[in-house]
Amino acid sequence: MPLDAMAREASTVMHVRCPDPLPERAYRQVLEQLADLSPVVQALPPSAALVELKGALRYHGVDARRLGEILRDRTISRLGVDVRVGIGPSVTVAATASARIPPPGGVLAISPGQVADWLGPLPVEALHGIGPRQAQVLREFGIHCVGLLAAVPPATVQRLLGGKAGRLAADRARGIDPRPVVPRALPASATVGCAFPRPALDGAQVRSCLLDLVMRLGRLLRRRGQAARALTLTVRFVGGTSWEKTRRLAEPSAHDEDLRALACRLMDGAGLQRGRLTGLALKGEDLLDAGQVAEQLSLDPARESRLVAEEVMDRIRDKFGPGVIGTAGAFRRAP
Repeated sequence: MPLDAMAREASTVMHVRCPDPLPERAYRQVLEQLADLSPVVQALPPSAALVELKGALRYHGVDARRLGEILRDRTISRLGVDVRVGIGPSVTVAATASARIPPPGGVLAISPGQVADWLGPLPVEALHGIGPRQAQVLREFGIHCVGLLAAVPPATVQRLLGGKAGRLAADRARGIDPRPVVPRALPASATVGCAFPRPALDGAQVRSCLLDLVMRLGRLLRRRGQAARALTLTVRFVGGTSWEKTRRLAEPSAHDEDLRALACRLMDGAGLQRGRLTGLALKGEDLLDAGQVAEQLSLDPARESRLVAEEVMDRIRDKFGPGVIGTAGAFRRAP
């Protein structure tokens, strides 16, 4: 294969970081610019995206770095938005590269032959997918750079970080990441709701309904492989009026425990007093692919147990139906 053809095949994944926060309209416009370069674009809202470049490199007849420069020129000149573009042979390498570019923008392309030498000296927390708690554990055991992480036997990393998280960290430190770029537009929000047969005050019935909405929303997100960055609670009153409030989660999540805590804070903030309610709606906002959420090492065994129980309950619901098991408070008493 000619050298120029080999170069075009080398770096195939582009990871693009926009300024954060970025208005949704501007983000959509950036995605449109990406679609002009390649038909394989995966949105990572609210401000990032992945692009598969193999076909695009052949089509445009330029190397990966030049394609990144073209993208940056277009977003600046057409949208007034500078971007950071990382390019590499895998999602992990490309995303790590884009994060190493100082704002406001730039292009960093890593070829397959450069991966080990480039990743090696980086601090362990710079590797895409390594969260702060995982980095802390690794540093406590003297693993302070990606090169050392790559040199440690995978079984040891699994003992330190847990089975799945350790296996992924060990692989990605070696540049191994088989995840493909999956074409995906901006994900829709997820909404669940309930209506009361008779006007209700904020009491046991309303709180039970809220817990039921949390379980339904969490299960919906997990089945779709998504996580929410924010929740919106809508309270409808007699007479057709409504109250709505949105708050962001501390971290993206699809777990009932996290959704419930924020939903209850939203409900408490409504200040309903003696308002008569006709229904509730709970919406997960700013959804993202659950695979993009960094798996943090939990130091709370009780939380880990609850997450295991949640997974088991999901399997039971899948087999026997959604209403057979759940939080006790969500099951309303018969009148």
